[in-house]
Amino acid sequence: MSNPGVTTDLLEIDPQWGIEPGGHIARITVANEKRLNCLSTRTVKDMRLAFESLADRNDIRAIVLTGAGPRSFIGGADLNELGGLDHDGGRLYITNLHRACLAIRNSPHPVIGRVNGFCLGAGLEVAASCDMRVASDNAVFGMPEVHMGLPSVIEAALLPGLIGWGKTREILITGETFGADDALAMQFVQKVVPAASLDAAVDDWLKPICRAAPLAVRNQKALMNRWEKTSVAEGVYAGVDAIAEAFDTGEPQARIAAFFAAKNKS
Repeated sequence: MSNPGVTTDLLEIDPQWGIEPGGHIARITVANEKRLNCLSTRTVKDMRLAFESLADRNDIRAIVLTGAGPRSFIGGADLNELGGLDHDGGRLYITNLHRACLAIRNSPHPVIGRVNGFCLGAGLEVAASCDMRVASDNAVFGMPEVHMGLPSVIEAALLPGLIGWGKTREILITGETFGADDALAMQFVQKVVPAASLDAAVDDWLKPICRAAPLAVRNQKALMNRWEKTSVAEGVYAGVDAIAEAFDTGEPQARIAAFFAAKNKS
């Protein structure tokens, strides 16, 4: 999706990454197609840097995260690397992965996970860190860590809030994979479409995001992130503060005035 009259620079984060110019939308692609876009330490660090580098870009309205090729979003952690780790190495790898997931979650921009195939282990944790997820109908999900002698950790802790404790226990304890329709039924993804329709489904979200007031979208995401960490009562009062602070920006006044101006013309 492009926005006429608005341009951004192409960001050279790493040859492994492509961030598409074209105005309000940044596209980040995990580009290790031959290995199903599995995550090495280098890739994990690049992912974190990519999201952190975009955090202060006021021209960015949303970020689309996907994997290269039609077969895989992220096939998991790089088992070649994991197989050679020890206690300290395992702690360092998973800490770096958590930092990348946290950079996604903390991004002020809405992040859309475009799931185009395998979404396993570390890939599912990355997807869970996105704000919204759309999957191709041939996508395969799972947390198979227990079959590799490991527990599912870090952002797997988001799953109970997304799909409930029962499904979380089933997925993590059995390590079994499941398809896109099951992911939709448990509300891990919000849309399932044929692979050829993935970009159109993403655009269906990007268009209203770009029509919305940019500061309001950022404030809404920040408020929802805060809701995840507080009680309902604290979340309500945080919302009161957010409304008051929104009026400090002048954005609501301008948008409401424009609404009435357009209405009076019609």
